This record gives sequence, C-alpha cells and structure tokens, in this order.
Amino acid sequence: MKNQITFLSLVLLLSLPTFSFAQLLASANDRTNDILMERNPTEDYRTLSIPNTATIPDYDLKKDKLKLIGIIYEPDGVTPAKNAILFIEQADEHGDFHVKKLGKKRYLHHRVMVKTDENGRYTIYTFIPGNDRRFGQLQQLFPIVKAEGGVAYEIESFLFNEDPLLTKLCRKKINKKGDPTRILIPKKEDKILVVEKNIVLSDISSSRI
Repeated sequence: MKNQITFLSLVLLLSLPTFSFAQLLASANDRTNDILMERNPTEDYRTLSIPNTATIPDYDLKKDKLKLIGIIYEPDGVTPAKNAILFIEQADEHGDFHVKKLGKKRYLHHRVMVKTDENGRYTIYTFIPGNDRRFGQLQQLFPIVKAEGGVAYEIESFLFNEDPLLTKLCRKKINKKGDPTRILIPKKEDKILVVEKNIVLSDISSSRI
C-alpha cells in the first residue's frame, strides 16, 4: 500500500479533468524544482490574509461533513506554533480530483488553507472524501504544512478509521513505522463529524515544496 501520495504527484496531472490515485503515483517523475515552486499553494496565498478557520469549496453540498480541528506545535512538540500554515487538498465524495483553472494556473478544486492563531489552533470545515475502488484509493486528506518563516513541506496523508479499504495490514504497517494519529476517528456532534488532529512541525523537512 502506498501510505502517502506526494503533492508533486498531484500537480503533475493537473492537465487532466480528473485523475486517479494510481495515475498520480505513476506520474511522479520528470519535473523540476522551478515547476514545484510555481505550483506551491502556500506561495499562491502568501500575499493574502489567511484565517485560522476556513471552509473547503462545495462544503454545503456534501453529505459527510467534517470539522477538522487541532493544534500545530513547534518541533519540541510542546510550544504552539502561531502563524503556521496548513494546506489540505482532497478528492470529492466519489474519489475524483477536480481541476480548475485560473489564468494559466491549474489547481485542485477541493482545497483549503488556514493559518494558526496565537495558540497554534486551526479549524477546517471539509468532508470525507471517497474511494476509487478501481485503483484501491484510500479516503485521504493530503496536507502541506509551513512554519512561520519556514519552508513548506508535505506530511503523511490523513486517513479515516471507517475507510473500507484501510486493511488490517495497512493499519499494522502504520502502527509499526508511521504515525498512528494520521488515522482519524471522527465523532458525530450536532449532525456533523468532528475530529482533532494535532501536528508537530519538523526541524528539517525531507519533502520540501
């Protein structure tokens, strides 16, 4: 199982109207750092005022609404990281990635960005993405984080405990080598699913964007 899909894989197929998990993985080569920087979503938003609470496009139209909350910490795992950025993109409820175009730039439609408050807290209103069973695509949220004044980098995708494709073998591998907290366990609260996901920033990112 591929535990993580890179943002590089996502941006490389932006010329297609929709694309699959397998296609994303198959096209992760032959790109330059210049293209990566051009596509970097945190750079897109650097001149804008980013709130600590944001809503993904089409949220009101989705059935399995999700409120994702949490705290982003400094690398010490204790100090809240203020003004840290969390960017998330995802498939729709059917497992499809929808591409939009603004000028010459292509981007995924279902994406959202927040900046933590002084206490390191953030809130995102989104929905649970679907599977694409043709390619064994898990329900995933693909995150990028960026400390204030730091470098944007990707972290392991967020998974969902109730995902029918998240097998016992996958869980075992995650528990052994990965971050078990990446498997989200939402709880129903007032007709909406709510889950907390705290993040600890890395001193040095291995997958910079």
